[in-house]
Amino acid sequence: MQNIDTAQTGEKKKGEGRFSSELFSWGESLMTVLIFFVIVFTFLVRLIGVDGSSMVPTLQDHNIMLVSNLNYTPAKGDIVVLRKEGFYGDQPIVKRVIATGGDTVDIDPVTGDVLVNGVTLVEPYIAEKINTLERMGDLAYPQTVPEGSLFVMGDNRNYSTDSRWASLGMVDERYVLGHVLSVIYPLSNFGSVA
Repeated sequence: MQNIDTAQTGEKKKGEGRFSSELFSWGESLMTVLIFFVIVFTFLVRLIGVDGSSMVPTLQDHNIMLVSNLNYTPAKGDIVVLRKEGFYGDQPIVKRVIATGGDTVDIDPVTGDVLVNGVTLVEPYIAEKINTLERMGDLAYPQTVPEGSLFVMGDNRNYSTDSRWASLGMVDERYVLGHVLSVIYPLSNFGSVA
């Protein structure tokens, strides 16, 4: 009788040991995944939400974007997230790079077209052309972008406070937090942006 009890106790302890081992293995796997995500979202990419309508129709209010600054140099046409001290409550903003250091930006006062280095930009992504009576900004044109700076604008030109206004003006490239890789939420808008 004692041999049967000892055998049952041994099997019970063996079963408990297996359960503890599996639980430890699951916990270890969960920690590995958690550490991976912390590293990725700290050093490689960020999730940033859109606040406002200045990038409509490309980006909508409350979209959540995947943003990266890994080996990134701003280029014309890129959508970037930036933060400038004293502007918009020091919160990140999303704009499109129109011109980089050394470029000359002009806005046609009649048509509302944007010109860079004398060439009219083809901009299928904008909501509408600039209302030249009300939304030219408070800068005089043409403007030459200083080296190491960017001229940025929202795609919703008539509802965007951007480099046309002295409150933001030309943006130092060091203020760029990263460029937008894709929209990840809502799922109906999932995908890369152009």
